[in-house]
Amino acid sequence: MGLASHILTLLSLFLLIILVRPQVDPSQQLQFINRGEFGESTVEYGASYRDVGVIRNLFRLCLFNTTPNAFILAIGMGTGSSDSIIRWVWQANPQNPVQEEASLSFGPDGNLVLAQPDGRVVWQTKTENKGVIGLGMNENGNLELFDNGGWPVWQSFDFPTDTLLVGQSLTLDGPNKLVTHDKGSYSLILEPDRLVLSHEIPRSSNKSVVYYVMEGRFIPSTTFYAAKDQGTATQLGLATPALRPEFPYKHFLARPRFNASKSFLRLDSDGYLRIYTFDFKVSFLAWEVTFELFDQNNNCWLPSKCGEFGLCEDNQCVACPLEMGLLGWSEACRPKKVRSCDPKTFHYYRLGGVDHFITKYNVGLAVGESKCRGLCSRDCKCLGYFYDKSSFKCWIGYELGTLVKVSDSKKVAYIKTPNI
Repeated sequence: MGLASHILTLLSLFLLIILVRPQVDPSQQLQFINRGEFGESTVEYGASYRDVGVIRNLFRLCLFNTTPNAFILAIGMGTGSSDSIIRWVWQANPQNPVQEEASLSFGPDGNLVLAQPDGRVVWQTKTENKGVIGLGMNENGNLELFDNGGWPVWQSFDFPTDTLLVGQSLTLDGPNKLVTHDKGSYSLILEPDRLVLSHEIPRSSNKSVVYYVMEGRFIPSTTFYAAKDQGTATQLGLATPALRPEFPYKHFLARPRFNASKSFLRLDSDGYLRIYTFDFKVSFLAWEVTFELFDQNNNCWLPSKCGEFGLCEDNQCVACPLEMGLLGWSEACRPKKVRSCDPKTFHYYRLGGVDHFITKYNVGLAVGESKCRGLCSRDCKCLGYFYDKSSFKCWIGYELGTLVKVSDSKKVAYIKTPNI
């Protein structure tokens, strides 16, 4: 055999190896049509759901909806027993739901595809012809598409939504944030030197402001961990790799009263960061909140604490701060709407000894108080402004929410209100 023929034979074998990729065995393939009866277990958000049939321990793959004909592919966590609920710990398409008769398919090419009844693809893993031979749910709730060596080609842990399960990470060069499941107005973001909680304010063209900072060594990644401590008790927190992997830096968060390996960390739609833990031993309400970032010592700084408008003191919403005075607070408390941008149609009323979540971690403008007022008056979206007479700093308020009562009389708020 000549050299040219030998080279041609090797090239042919190489091309054959490339073209003939492993395929998913027919017994491992999936074709689920979103129709039929709903599941009977109680699930989070008051939803209805259909079980796809991919189940492992506490975890199951489902399609759920909270409004008719709008379904989200999700992983639920819980036993489904009558004394508990199933909580949604991962969602594939929260902003692009599918309809009745939609399909979830996992075919021979190894791609997991969610499509509308007309065939339009809404979500997919993009793993076609990449050597995937199977799909499975791990014991830790990680949905994996794996190759013939058992290695994941795609995994749900790489695409966190609002939740971190035990062993799941945020990384600077990968998924670096959690976003609330509903309108995505709150985020937990891993930055190079810290973890921050931010709040998106629609009136400011969706600009985000920081409302809490968690200091510590969190780079290049941080992982939600559960570690044994003195027998059955379990420590929960965030761990960051160190020079020696067996000794990671740990940011301790909670020590539940029972073994808490079945826990998850979630950024809830109200802006709270919480840990939920499942306790097999209890006979009622098996889920327990074992950590809450805004506890009874600092929750006045949570933007949503007092709803659309309210004055918070000693962790309680104590007043509705209107121009006529401090009235009793309720969820109905809100500032009067200013319907014109003409400065002749509105004025401001002053609240002394008042602070706001935007002043705590966001740099203010170094301007005089009259200049600060002018900036708000010329901005139709401005609802009021906050001023520190000690530092001569100004913050424009595109959202009021919770105002914090403080002892420093030099911190003041000016609320825009109509003349009539």
